[in-house]
Amino acid sequence: MSRIGKRPVPVPKGVTANVSGQKVTVKGPKGELSLVLVNEVRPEMTADGVSVTPVDETKRARAMWGMQRTLVQNLMVGVTDGYKRGLEIHGVGYRASLKGQKVEMLVGLSHEVLHPIPAGITVTIPKPTEIQISGIDKQKVGQLAAELRHYRPPEPYQGKGVRYQGEFILRKEGKKK
Repeated sequence: MSRIGKRPVPVPKGVTANVSGQKVTVKGPKGELSLVLVNEVRPEMTADGVSVTPVDETKRARAMWGMQRTLVQNLMVGVTDGYKRGLEIHGVGYRASLKGQKVEMLVGLSHEVLHPIPAGITVTIPKPTEIQISGIDKQKVGQLAAELRHYRPPEPYQGKGVRYQGEFILRKEGKKK
């Protein structure tokens, strides 16, 4: 039994949820999201909220049960509160700025990096060394943060690079004479 999967996802006030077949649609104050669940689980509306149950007792159905319930939970949180992810840029001369619908980053490469911002995602740069990503879709917010971090991941010797806010970089000792 999945401890997470057997709990129904409560529908907050101001949010409407609709289940039709394998598709779950959630509409709230921040927008509308929908998700098609895998065939191994069955979503249904109950008095407590949206519950997800496995179709049979196969290993894959039990594996998908808790994950699919969590994806429905992410929809509820996204349309009510939204998601935020912060990035910090460390390094001399490393900085970021907005150019229209693109993020421009100078991170020690021979050229500046121009990365497009997907639809539904908001990027703000309060300081040249700080990037704030927000949106209602948790996957898109995390994916954009990972793509921006990928251009210059933090290195362990000096700690230079793009890191998540609050991320701890284990520093290595340099060469000794």
